[in-house]
Amino acid sequence: MSASLLYRISSGLLVLFAVGHTIGFRRVDPHWNADGVVNGMRSVSFPVQGFNRSYWDFFSGFGLFVTVFLLFAAILAWQLGSMSRERLSAMPVARWSFAICFVFIAALSWKYFFPAPGVFSTLVALGLVGAARLGG
Repeated sequence: MSASLLYRISSGLLVLFAVGHTIGFRRVDPHWNADGVVNGMRSVSFPVQGFNRSYWDFFSGFGLFVTVFLLFAAILAWQLGSMSRERLSAMPVARWSFAICFVFIAALSWKYFFPAPGVFSTLVALGLVGAARLGG
């Protein structure tokens, strides 16, 4: 398997991860019994640097930040997948920092979330580590 293929597979997984995250991160399952918390996050507003915000605003904003970064990572992975081995070998810091970033994201996903983001981030991490190794 080539670095290019691993980067392209990782890119596709990142797009799916971004779509799933965007669709699901603000949904609240009634079985969670979290209505009180969510309603509190939505209904309590407070001034922050001249703007009136709620914790739900912060939650939504940070969730959308994650979507944007996942899409950026997908574009970056696709771009790295289009580079020659010679160009990739000249970028060890970029290759390995990208891969290590997703190793940490996978660990955080398993610690703080649930299987879907854990599986996606682990598969992406494995693809990026493999591509980083083959790209040098």
